[in-house]
Amino acid sequence: MKIRYFEDTDTAVIGFTAKRVAETQKLGENIYLDLDQQGNLVSMKIEYAKTSANILDFTFERRPNETAPPLGGRT
Repeated sequence: MKIRYFEDTDTAVIGFTAKRVAETQKLGENIYLDLDQQGNLVSMKIEYAKTSANILDFTFERRPNETAPPLGGRT
């Protein structure tokens, strides 16, 4: 995974794979998903990242051997 932040446009791009993008879908206001030929996630683009995603204050924590919480973060 690679996270890139472009200050001049306040855009964050989170890359998950190096596969070729076949389709881009708008997920919500200012959030776009890039998908490969099989519909798998390639990358995600967040526009206005400072305000919409607080991109300047994030952490990454790898948690192997644990089950991910359900969507929406509810347990």
